[in-house]
Amino acid sequence: MRTEQEMLELVLTIASQDDRIRAVGMNGSRTNKNAPKDIFQDYDVIYFVTEMESFLKESNWIDRFGDQIIMQTPEDSDLFPPSLGGDFTYLMQFTDGNRIDLRLSLVGKVTDWMKEDRLASVLLDKDILFPKLLEPTDEDYWVKKPTQKMFVDCSNEFWWVSTYVAKGLWRKEILYAYDHLNIMRNMLHLMLKWKVGIDKDFKVSIGKNAKYLDRYLDSLTWSGLLKTYPRVYEDEIWSSLWSMTSLFEEVAEDVAKKLQFTYPPFDTAKVKAYLKHISNLPRDAKEIY
Repeated sequence: MRTEQEMLELVLTIASQDDRIRAVGMNGSRTNKNAPKDIFQDYDVIYFVTEMESFLKESNWIDRFGDQIIMQTPEDSDLFPPSLGGDFTYLMQFTDGNRIDLRLSLVGKVTDWMKEDRLASVLLDKDILFPKLLEPTDEDYWVKKPTQKMFVDCSNEFWWVSTYVAKGLWRKEILYAYDHLNIMRNMLHLMLKWKVGIDKDFKVSIGKNAKYLDRYLDSLTWSGLLKTYPRVYEDEIWSSLWSMTSLFEEVAEDVAKKLQFTYPPFDTAKVKAYLKHISNLPRDAKEIY
């Protein structure tokens, strides 16, 4: 596996030898001092270029980066619409284990890129395009302090969607129930983020998909969260639903107390009674009540 030094030297050598490439930047976990370092870290690189057409027309220029296992070019996809405003990305997984997410952007968009991400770092600047950058920071990704309304909306979404889980389970629509359980879990994750944010004075990032949550939760809360992940069986989804509602209430009450919010913002006891009722409702029932 090529070392970080070898990979960065390759990125800069290719850029230095190509007059179309005027600057090179990097962001992501490799510029974030708070991100754990490991062998799976990507190289999130951006080439600022004078024009895009020649790169896209003769795409074999990227072969210089190494032998690929697989590549994805999201902006060339019919399934997922482009979202980078004319930029183009090559997501490359190499046979030696390294991965580069390489983005092409026109030189006139340097300022826009700098505003996108405070983890931005300049690796090469042929034309002094960049002003002096501040020290990279993950501050843009810190947990944001919620308002009372955000807290209420999170709680409402959690409890409202719980009724879909129960309905799906009664109908034996297991995938439907499971998908809605995941929507509930998103709200649980959000509440847990706020809990961590409070504990860390809202100066912490828990990463994409809440991947750093285990760093900041006590062992009891963490094990409680893991219990909300079932196999796709009816009884296990019901069990996960009960675990999730119990943990959500516990965390929400703690967040509300510390932020001086109102919880519950509505009668959650009625929702819990409804869920319990549906769990015991015979499959041949002609009425819910």
